[in-house]
Amino acid sequence: MSDPSNSSIAPLRWLTIVGIGEDGIAGLGDDAKRRIAGAEFIFGGKRHLELAQSLISGETNAWTSPLDGSIEQIKSLRGRGVVVLASGDPFLYGMGATLSRFIDVTEMISLPAPSSFSLAASRLGWPLQDTATVSLHGRPLDLVRPYLQPGAKILALTSDADGPAALARLLTETGFGLSVLHVLEVLGGSSERKSRLIAKDFVPYEINALNVCAIEVICAGNARVLPLSTGLDDALFEHDGQITKREIRAVTLSSLAPRRGELLWDIGAGSGSISIEWMLCDPAMRAIAIEANPERAERIGRNARMFGVPGLKIVEGSAPAALDGVPAPDAIFIGGGGSDPDVLDRAIGALKNGGRLVANAVTTEMEVLLLGYHKRLGGNLIRIDVARASPVGGMTGWRPAMPVTQWSWAKPA
Repeated sequence: MSDPSNSSIAPLRWLTIVGIGEDGIAGLGDDAKRRIAGAEFIFGGKRHLELAQSLISGETNAWTSPLDGSIEQIKSLRGRGVVVLASGDPFLYGMGATLSRFIDVTEMISLPAPSSFSLAASRLGWPLQDTATVSLHGRPLDLVRPYLQPGAKILALTSDADGPAALARLLTETGFGLSVLHVLEVLGGSSERKSRLIAKDFVPYEINALNVCAIEVICAGNARVLPLSTGLDDALFEHDGQITKREIRAVTLSSLAPRRGELLWDIGAGSGSISIEWMLCDPAMRAIAIEANPERAERIGRNARMFGVPGLKIVEGSAPAALDGVPAPDAIFIGGGGSDPDVLDRAIGALKNGGRLVANAVTTEMEVLLLGYHKRLGGNLIRIDVARASPVGGMTGWRPAMPVTQWSWAKPA
């Protein structure tokens, strides 16, 4: 029988996370006000602590930099009356999402205020369910690229006063300069302001660091629109010829069968096209591109940024040695030129139970290797032949590409 006096047993819901807007305590409900007033310890940014100052009687603690120190301090106060002040909805790119990685949700209560996205949508009259939302706060601006679709409406949370200008430059450089850019500052506060301009005509002006950018996407003829499909045009990628061609890539992604949040190993990544398209399937997708050639590894990084997946991790080195210490994958792709059984054996051993492995062969040596694995382990074996029309004198004929043998296999669960 457990000892009720054990210090590891703490009262439930000792931690309250209060979303507070720029209108301060005027926008808080009675429960939020009562919890702030009764808390022993209050944590938050300096701005939030100032907004709630008239209610606070407990010990105030401004966030440390890095944040780890504050999180450890909050954890050490388990069972005490702790309130955390956060912007808007704490579980929308906020402090609630961060703290929930360290403190069980049964020990906290969240009292959200309207998020900046909700406020922006209400000011513009945009149905939020039909609007793409992306946080660029402390994150790469490139993340907005996949959302740049004809006629799309996007709400983007920026990092600082320079965010709108940087966003306008990106839009202009990628063929979306005619897009309408709304800059909404200090939403919910007494100094709230909204500006409307055309991205290509953006002239820097004094902007509050607390801002959200709303984009009405308009495409010029040269706009870099990323199709919502697999098998993207090879010309969209920077490459030196070492690329899984679009038709083969589409079949390969189908065989890899991406599922939300999974991790892919792309061994011998070349241009990174497979891992990039894998990550474009869903914002939660993860991939590690393993590439031995330094120039190609750098090129993969550039491609990843241009496709809006800057989170693609790149490991420079030759497999199987480069696979040491790399997190276990849910799926693995092995490109077509190699024939090292050690790489395949290592990949099969590292693959999670129930995971998928797809290997393409364009050389006879690699094909022989895949035939052997298919005979021993089973799976699916297909041959992909593609021919492209090209000029033959004054007429047109079919020019066949190198055939690809593909072995796909699922590791028993």
